[in-house]
Parts: sequence; C-alpha cells; structure tokens
Amino acid sequence: MEVVIVPDAKAGGELIAEAMAALVRRKPDALLGVATGSTPLPVYKALTAKVRGGAVDISRARICQLDEYVGLPAGHPESYRSTVLREVVEPLGLTEGAFIGPDGTAEDVQAACEAYDRALAEAGGVDLQLLGIGTDGHIGFNEPCSSLASRTRIKTLTQQTRVDNARFFDDDIDQVPHHVITQGIGTILDARHLVLLATGEGKAEAVAQSVEGPVAAVCPASALQLHPHATVVVDEAAASKLKLAGYFRATYAAKPSWQGL
Repeated sequence: MEVVIVPDAKAGGELIAEAMAALVRRKPDALLGVATGSTPLPVYKALTAKVRGGAVDISRARICQLDEYVGLPAGHPESYRSTVLREVVEPLGLTEGAFIGPDGTAEDVQAACEAYDRALAEAGGVDLQLLGIGTDGHIGFNEPCSSLASRTRIKTLTQQTRVDNARFFDDDIDQVPHHVITQGIGTILDARHLVLLATGEGKAEAVAQSVEGPVAAVCPASALQLHPHATVVVDEAAASKLKLAGYFRATYAAKPSWQGL
C-alpha cells in the first residue's frame, strides 16, 4: 500500500486524475470504477479539464459504478446511476453506452447483484477503482463487519447512513431507501488498481485504522492492505492521525517519476 499526503483536496484530485489519464493513454478502453459523494468531485473536475484541454482522449474509456440504491425509480435524480451520469459520464463527453452499473430496480435483486459481478468480469475487469471512505471505515456500502471476501450483494443501510444521506433527499429520511446494491469487498479487491481518496479531519481516524491498523472486517477499508496495488491519497487533515506520516512523505518524495501513482 502506498500512502500519498497532499496539501488539499484539489491537489488530491489532480494527482488521481493524472493517474486515470495516464492509464487511459496506455489502455484507451480502460474500465474506470467511480464513487459518488462530494469527496471525489475534484477528481472528476480535474479529469474533465484534461479531456477538454486535449491532454487525453477518453472517448473509448468505460465507467462503472460502485453501488446503487434499491428501489429508486429509473431516472431518479438521487439514484447513483443518475449521479454518475451527471457528474462523470456527461462532463467527460461519454455516452450512456460507456456506462456499466447494477440494476437497482430489478425484481430479483440477488440476481441483479450476480449479473453485475458477471458484467464486470466480462468487461475485462476494473482497471482502476476510485474509493471514498466512511468515518467508520466503510468502502462502498460495505459497513463494518462485512465479509472481506464478499461479492456484489444487497445490504441494509444503517440508520446513521440514512441520516447522513437524507441531505440528498430534501432532508427527509423517509425518502432514503433502506437497501442498496454494493460491490462487495472481494469484488472491489478484483480491480487492478485501488485508489482511495480521503479529505478532512473527520476521516483521520478511519484512515489511520485502515492504513496502520490490523486487517479486520470491523474496518472494511483495511482490506486494501491485502491488495498488490493500492494507493491511499489523503490531505493534511485526513493524515493527521497517521503515526508513520513522516515515512510516507519520505518514500513518496523519493519515488522514481517513471513509476507513476
């Protein structure tokens, strides 16, 4: 696992966007896994600027989803499909045909979960999966004590998660679905490169437990320690509880430029 400490969220976004651009230059039809929420927005903004500025041709790339609400009608503005299309696919100039996601409206949700795992495999696997992290260490909707071998499946949201997400539903928790489809931790670990972005002091404890703590289901993001190519990008605030921050700074400063992220 590589830990990169950056000055702020904008710098983190630029760094990850360049890693995505470099990947697409090497592999034009790369499958990029994206996350929702406010944390990754600087990544998408920076990548969009590169595309519009001609620094990278992303026209053959594909985008896939990390998770989705169950039961929201097709086209609902707060479905993660709609969010990814609005915040990632459309700004990058891609079409909906470049997008792969689970069906949160399916009558047989378990079959939809299995179908999504197959779709990712049939697409050649995820080349780079961008992740956020919850204050409790969750990745995707894999809450604490999720199996580290789990595949894409249905999960029940905790009350706290529904309270946190109510702000996207006019602050009305009754509109927030109780269930989601999420890539499992095992599914996430199948990606060739995992990049976790965390910003803000509120994520500091979760980052420290994920990076320096034991690998344990109680902190799902700690599973990244098992991955052969995992990168954790954190701003100064999110890095504030890392005991080995000095070591991480030194190793990144000495990293050969040809190695990339």
